[in-house]
Amino acid sequence: MWGRVRRIGGKVGDNLRAEERTEREERPHNLFEAAAAYVSACAEDDQERIDEVTGWVSPEALAFGVNELACRAVIALARERDASPRTVARHLLGLPAT
Repeated sequence: MWGRVRRIGGKVGDNLRAEERTEREERPHNLFEAAAAYVSACAEDDQERIDEVTGWVSPEALAFGVNELACRAVIALARERDASPRTVARHLLGLPAT
């Protein structure tokens, strides 16, 4: 009897895990996920991945996400280097200090 209960419980658990995987795969991409994937694909020069990611969200949303990522990255580097965000941004772009 307990073997039968375990088998039924196992089947129920397998079905729940399968539904969970399906929901995750069908979940729409968040603009910040898209921005992170896009920027990392650009840094790795992975055109196939860039093309895939650009379809996740609208171009406007992707631009906003990339801008937000850039701001956060510059702020984090500025704190790490104990410098102003302006100085760090100019340094990253190879511009002379002002």
